[in-house]
Amino acid sequence: MANVSPTRGDMSTHPDASEMRSRYDRVLGGRDVALVDGPVFLLGLYCAVSPWILHYTASQPALVAHNLVVGIAIGLLALGFTAAPARMYGLSWAMCALGIWMIIAPWVVGDSPDAGVIVNNVIIGALALILGLVCAGTAAKSVPRP
Repeated sequence: MANVSPTRGDMSTHPDASEMRSRYDRVLGGRDVALVDGPVFLLGLYCAVSPWILHYTASQPALVAHNLVVGIAIGLLALGFTAAPARMYGLSWAMCALGIWMIIAPWVVGDSPDAGVIVNNVIIGALALILGLVCAGTAAKSVPRP
């Protein structure tokens, strides 16, 4: 009589293990940066609301609109990274550019910004640059080479 009792074995010996692994990788689409999407979205959200959190809406009206627009752009990039990663990770360099712009924006857009506004934008810009570089590096790694 055949042994039909369930046995707990190693899945690596399963004949379809390599096919299941390749199918799983195709479905994920090389999504090594899935954990970066959330922080990018939160950074964009904070950038958009930071003028109201730090209370510089009256002293820097140009930077209020600027941070709102750039924060929305960063948030939309994060949503794009989540919704269509294969298409959007090429735009991770745009997030790097937004990070650099956020660092210099207080002097370009602002009118004699105080230290709090400068530190806020420099931190947001540095984080956007770092997260953009992580996304760009992972996207470059996941592109299949011929």
